[in-house]
Amino acid sequence: MRRLLLILLTLIPLLGFSQEEDDENQEVKDFTATVINAQTEFPLESVHVVNLNQVKGTITNQNGKFSIPAAVNDTLYLSYLGFKTQKVRVTNDMLRFGNTEIALTELAYALEEVVVRPYQLTGYLEIDVKNLPINNAYQYSISGLNTSYEAGNKSPSAVTKVLGAILNPADLLRNLFGKKPRQMRKLRQIKEDDNIRDLLASKFDRETLTELLQLEKVDIEDILNNCNYSKSFIKTANDLQILDAISSCYEEYKVLNRN
Repeated sequence: MRRLLLILLTLIPLLGFSQEEDDENQEVKDFTATVINAQTEFPLESVHVVNLNQVKGTITNQNGKFSIPAAVNDTLYLSYLGFKTQKVRVTNDMLRFGNTEIALTELAYALEEVVVRPYQLTGYLEIDVKNLPINNAYQYSISGLNTSYEAGNKSPSAVTKVLGAILNPADLLRNLFGKKPRQMRKLRQIKEDDNIRDLLASKFDRETLTELLQLEKVDIEDILNNCNYSKSFIKTANDLQILDAISSCYEEYKVLNRN
């Protein structure tokens, strides 16, 4: 009985590895489908479709149709302004018959009243400049480095944070990226796909980024905080700018890790 138990414990990791290998070796084909409005059943044009596994993107044409490389069990992520985002798992039948319809549901927004408060300008430049809001996202740069560091508020603690990251960057970045190397390797693929970049440039909610990188929103904020990006940048940047910031920090990590 003990020998049988030992054999089973030995085989379990091998079976798991075999399953992962089978998933990676699935044949990739051109998957074609149509995206429609769930309420009206009319086709939706310019819907962004991203294959999260293959890291490929496309958009639907005027008839709501799209074609994208996909394998069985790949996950498609569909995004369209005013509609609920949706994830679809690709099945054997969907690849075989190719007449799949994917319905997106409209979002109902309750618009709140917006009060516009214009700046009270006097016409005197010296006075008006002092009354305008100031962005406190200070950047620090050191000669010889190809990057600058955002440190938030201009205070001694902010400077300390910058210097700490520069003087001991290897440990900092290893803690950030060493635990999720597989997700981080996707960064280059994401940046090379124009359709995905266009989608991220229009997003500010980090939802698409979390799906692509398989990170939680809090993880993304933690990475940017520790890479010395200001709270102002983290809050206001679009998803493409956030992606480029993470990518820049990750490239630095890879260089330091090799050394």
